[in-house]
Amino acid sequence: MTLGPAEIRQLAAAAGVRPTKALGQNFVHDPNTVRRIVRAAQPRPDDVVVEVGPGLGSLTLALLPAVAHVHAVEIDGALAARLPTTVAQYAGPFAARLSVHARDARAITAADLDPPPTALVANLPYNVAVPVLLHLLGEMPTLRHGLVMVQKEVADRLTAPPGSRVYGVPSVKLAWYASARPAGRVPGSVFWPVPNVESGLVSFTRRDPPASVDRAAVFAVVDAAFAQRRKMLRSALAGWAGGPDAAAAILRRAGVEPTVRGEQLDVTQFAAIAAQGPDAPARR
Repeated sequence: MTLGPAEIRQLAAAAGVRPTKALGQNFVHDPNTVRRIVRAAQPRPDDVVVEVGPGLGSLTLALLPAVAHVHAVEIDGALAARLPTTVAQYAGPFAARLSVHARDARAITAADLDPPPTALVANLPYNVAVPVLLHLLGEMPTLRHGLVMVQKEVADRLTAPPGSRVYGVPSVKLAWYASARPAGRVPGSVFWPVPNVESGLVSFTRRDPPASVDRAAVFAVVDAAFAQRRKMLRSALAGWAGGPDAAAAILRRAGVEPTVRGEQLDVTQFAAIAAQGPDAPARR
């Protein structure tokens, strides 16, 4: 069972919910879009899915018959309380596959989700999409694959290759965890209320980190490199390295030309820089 515009409004009224911009609430009311998202996510029958921001349950209802379990993480208490009733009404035979967590997804941990999730499928709130995605990938190594819907501009950044105009911090940090690709566009007309932006789908598959370097150390280099995007790395990393000359020496040891900019490097090169950084073991 999928929810159309009439059901969405009825459920919202029953729950006493009015969509709020502060929580990034835009509810999908088009059944074809929901089915398209599930197909693109390629869920397996044994998958345990974590869904962030299930809202009124459109995507949840479509996922439950296709997977072993769904962890629905919802920050809005009224929506979280209503979701089990909606599932019982529209997908009763699959109700036992649902766990609802009335939590902020940015604070949830692997210990909170049992059984451990293997996939992330979610219409992420626009205002926290990147922090939520990176937090879950960092916190939950059991996540093997996923599909997220985000603002189109964010989807472009998450999947941008080195050298692209929109390549930046989200691109590199997602690449640390997974290979990612664009999986299509979603028009604003399928949402209630209608957002003033287009959405995009991002598909990802977990992979091993590109190097045996501390993730926090790599991300510190990435943050420094893009904090002053137009500067050459010799200057952009000066604060992190202890001066421009120290930065240039580290870059050369990592096999990176000091005059390049951060947008030209891939995640493996950032890892190489971190491995040569000021906190690296002393060299004889």
